[in-house]
Amino acid sequence: MKIEGLKDTLQEAVRKAEKITGKNLTLPILSCILFEAKDNRLTLKATNLDLGLELIIPVKVKKEGKVVVPAAILNGFLSNLNNDKNVSMELEETALHITTSSSSTIIKTFPLDDFPTIPRVKKDKSFKILASDVVKGLRSVWYSASVSNMKPELASIYLYSDDEALVFVATDSFRLAEKKVRPKRTVSLGQILIPFKNAVEIIRILENIKEEIEITMEKNQIAFSYNNFYLTSRVIDGVFPDYKQIIPKDFKTEVVVLKQDLISSLKLANVFADTFNQVNMKALAGSKAFQLKTKNTEVGENTNKVGAVLKGEDVDINFNYKYVIDCFQSIEADSVALQFNGLNRPMLVRGVSDKSFLYLVMPMNK
Repeated sequence: MKIEGLKDTLQEAVRKAEKITGKNLTLPILSCILFEAKDNRLTLKATNLDLGLELIIPVKVKKEGKVVVPAAILNGFLSNLNNDKNVSMELEETALHITTSSSSTIIKTFPLDDFPTIPRVKKDKSFKILASDVVKGLRSVWYSASVSNMKPELASIYLYSDDEALVFVATDSFRLAEKKVRPKRTVSLGQILIPFKNAVEIIRILENIKEEIEITMEKNQIAFSYNNFYLTSRVIDGVFPDYKQIIPKDFKTEVVVLKQDLISSLKLANVFADTFNQVNMKALAGSKAFQLKTKNTEVGENTNKVGAVLKGEDVDINFNYKYVIDCFQSIEADSVALQFNGLNRPMLVRGVSDKSFLYLVMPMNK
């Protein structure tokens, strides 16, 4: 193999591919990128067995061929080239020789036969959707997924179609986030569970694409494809909890506050939070203030009030600060509504006048 290409283009492709590679000590081949040079195109392939990525960039191919190189080493070399515009690569026996106008290096390669195949999903079930809609949905809920794999269905993002909306849901059993996205065209989708760790990388790959992408699905895989890339993810074989039955239909107390005022107040309260991140929320009927209080026996305590519109019964309830503040990244409205149903019942958070997102968080015991 022998190629020449633009350093910036190659570096960006290698950077994206390296994010997909695995850090598996028993399978070092997963930490590599497969290069395939043909027809003045360079295809980069990377996988960690959960995710697989193929990227295509234009290059000048002087000699066709394939090579497997360590991703971190190659990315480290390319990212530290400052003023070089072009890069030449040539495979000689088992070493890849890389030269620029100011530098040269030799990187040892891995056996081609050891590199795993990236699955290709059949196009039996496919649809097109704006990449930004997928990113918005995943980004609005992924932080609510469980970080433990004890229950794989909870360590996942749940996708399904409902009427004209594509619904994204995640829960770790302590909080739940649901985001409804309405694509330009109707989407027909069964129930899909994407591992939340994969969702982070899917967001990273798709976030700068303004156009539509194609999504294809089969039993064990979901794939996202565009002009110059193909990204596939394993899906979880499981059943997501029937979460709709726990979403309250009405409430006893509602507190409406400016989102930024509440965020600032929560951050201030957290300075004095205990090791459990516990924050007390209190609303008194007839009052125009919503009170937040935290106490730490080793540091001190803090009480602050936020201007609010209150309706309904008094509230005096504790929550995990982190679980509450996480959701505001998904709310675009300037004002938020906090809805309560008494002790030991979850709080429902919504943006005022925004029905596309809801957030449920369980209280803490005093």
